[in-house]
Amino acid sequence: MLPSLFISHGSPMLALEPGASGPALARLAAELPTPSAIVIVSAHWESQDLRVSSGEHPRTWHDFGGFPAALFAVQYPAPGQPALAAQVADRLKADGLPAQLDSKRPFDHGVWVPLSLMYPRADIPVVQVSLPSRLGPALQTRVGQVLSSLREQGVLLIGSGSITHNLQELDWHAGPESVEPWAKVFRDWMIEKLAANDEAALHDYRQQAPHAVRSHPSDEHLLPLYFARGAGGDFSIAHQGFTLGALGMDIYRFG
Repeated sequence: MLPSLFISHGSPMLALEPGASGPALARLAAELPTPSAIVIVSAHWESQDLRVSSGEHPRTWHDFGGFPAALFAVQYPAPGQPALAAQVADRLKADGLPAQLDSKRPFDHGVWVPLSLMYPRADIPVVQVSLPSRLGPALQTRVGQVLSSLREQGVLLIGSGSITHNLQELDWHAGPESVEPWAKVFRDWMIEKLAANDEAALHDYRQQAPHAVRSHPSDEHLLPLYFARGAGGDFSIAHQGFTLGALGMDIYRFG
């Protein structure tokens, strides 16, 4: 059975400058059985309520500005899978979590950047579930739990965000060996609690974790981790690292 994954997707430039994360993602994909489909929660689809992408051919959305033209030329033409989207919505509804189908939703860069490095042929169907970020970690844990049995159907469940994400404190000239101590302390606390399966502490991370608000001024980039954890099994680390001094690039697997 496939695990679930949490991927720190970093800057959109990861698609062109994959650094250490790109090879790590490629290795991880090569180690896993080929998924029948992918269900992914991205930090970049915040919503008031739960929504599920149901289009047959989602477009590639370059949801950013100020990057080189080559990045805007990247396309990720993976198909959608309306039948799976309907199944996802039905499972959520049956658990008291109504979800609306959205046939117009494109792939944001939290989807296509990491998937372009894992599955560059773009031939695996992808369904995206939105992130009602105001409802916090507990909801994402529950969504992951509701959808976890999809793994038995060969569906790969992914949360795409970042283990640390404070864009105001990045050093755009820092090398990969440069790491801000506060970012590392926060990341290490998260790993400790994930390894201990301490759900209470994880759900209360903004009060309990050191440098929590500095590491995540808003928490939309951490919440996909809770989806992946809820959907999976035992925690392990697939990749660790930082870029730009304080942007965590860790990749975790559950199960």
